[in-house]
Amino acid sequence: MGCASSRDNGDSSDGKKICKPKPWKHSEAITREQLNKMREEFWDTAPHYGGTKEIWDALRAAAESDLSLAQAVIDSAGVIVQNADLTVCYDVKGAKYELPKYVLSEPTNLIHDS
Repeated sequence: MGCASSRDNGDSSDGKKICKPKPWKHSEAITREQLNKMREEFWDTAPHYGGTKEIWDALRAAAESDLSLAQAVIDSAGVIVQNADLTVCYDVKGAKYELPKYVLSEPTNLIHDS
């Protein structure tokens, strides 16, 4: 049984097909260095939010990969995707994993070093 947003996309797997997060804007313009620091801090503390280290590791690998590899990682780890952009996922035991958009994509107001 699917949810209201489910649709048949021709994919033979039971999992939801993942996609890139929608564009987002940080509260203030930030540099790549600041973004990378935020990401490292999140991933360093993520296991303390609950769930298992193995799922957190799989989510990080997926977040740092292109979409096709990310889909393979998610499928092989048995991650249940609630939001296709990976912001909300579950493991088979029902533990919830919430990922901030800043670990999944870049903000529209990222300051590019020249």
